[in-house]
Amino acid sequence: MEYVCRKYNYSLIEYSDKMDLQGKNTVITNDSPTRELPLVSIVLLNWNGKEHLRTFLPSVLASTYANKRVIVADNGSTDDSIIFLKQNFPQVELLISPFNEGFAKGYNTALRQVKSDFYVLLNNDVEVTPGWIEPIIELMEADKDIAVCQPKLLDYNNRLQFEYAGACGGWIDTLGYPFARGRVFEQLEEDQGQYQTAQACFWASGASMFVRADIFNKVGGLDEYFFAHQEEIDFCWRIQLAGYKVYIEPRSVVYHLGGGTLSKGNRLKNYLNFRNNLVMLAKNLPFWNALVIFPIRFGLDALAAWRGLLGGDRLFFISIFHAHLYFFKWIIVDRTKSVFPISRKGSVNGKYTGSIVWQHFIKKKSIFSEIVAIK
Repeated sequence: MEYVCRKYNYSLIEYSDKMDLQGKNTVITNDSPTRELPLVSIVLLNWNGKEHLRTFLPSVLASTYANKRVIVADNGSTDDSIIFLKQNFPQVELLISPFNEGFAKGYNTALRQVKSDFYVLLNNDVEVTPGWIEPIIELMEADKDIAVCQPKLLDYNNRLQFEYAGACGGWIDTLGYPFARGRVFEQLEEDQGQYQTAQACFWASGASMFVRADIFNKVGGLDEYFFAHQEEIDFCWRIQLAGYKVYIEPRSVVYHLGGGTLSKGNRLKNYLNFRNNLVMLAKNLPFWNALVIFPIRFGLDALAAWRGLLGGDRLFFISIFHAHLYFFKWIIVDRTKSVFPISRKGSVNGKYTGSIVWQHFIKKKSIFSEIVAIK
């Protein structure tokens, strides 16, 4: 069947004939009563990613979880991704947009069209393992307060090493700098089972993020002003302030290539990271905390910019300058374009009360467990 969604300029091409009218699969086993598995919709946002889809989509389709949908939301691709998918993966559902709306708005627009119990936001450059879904759904079904969860992210090209985008669960320091179990700034650890415990964290990676569909919509989804980068950290912060939990489940393992859309060092990527991080702090920090933290952050960002310029990276300097300029524009003009917390009563996990900048650059600590005690 084909449904035309005129409001969002999307068309949904639906191939699944395995679900009943409620979108549930009934599972009957010899040793247990009839039960229903939650519907898990795996949504890959794609922009000119034909080769990534060719490489990584087969592993997603091979996932062993019984009640799943696999959907590619095409974000205005100008390559032949759509033709390729129709010819080679007809079992995949398609959401097609004529525009590249970025990660945040692209997902919001797509997920409005998807009825499900759980969404999985999955990058198109992620290879999953066959049983990656089951441990996370088991964990989230056992604790209904867990609204978001990520698997362990390992490097696709170095499979014994954690991957930058989320490693084994995201943290944040008191000044708003993100890091993760297994990754401190650019330093990546080898996975030796040292972070094998499922536990609450501050943020889950947007490269592979499970989220309860009703709560995603309840808190307003991703902040579309961000366009891309750190929108998942802002989202997880708002989730926690609303009273829910964010978790990492290391029994679930995926391999992320990384840098598939904007490569490391890209001027736009640097600009978005610095600007969005400041916007995120302004939205989610208590007012008096922000008054203390922002002068320090402006100073550290300026230091990073001048260090880049003196090191010959003029574009890095310009990116930070523009990030600060447009942050002030956001305060004066664009605040109404952002999604703010619906509540501030919830407590947050995975927040380091010290400075990761001090620990890493001054005290020369590069291992997460040297900075934060492992639980």
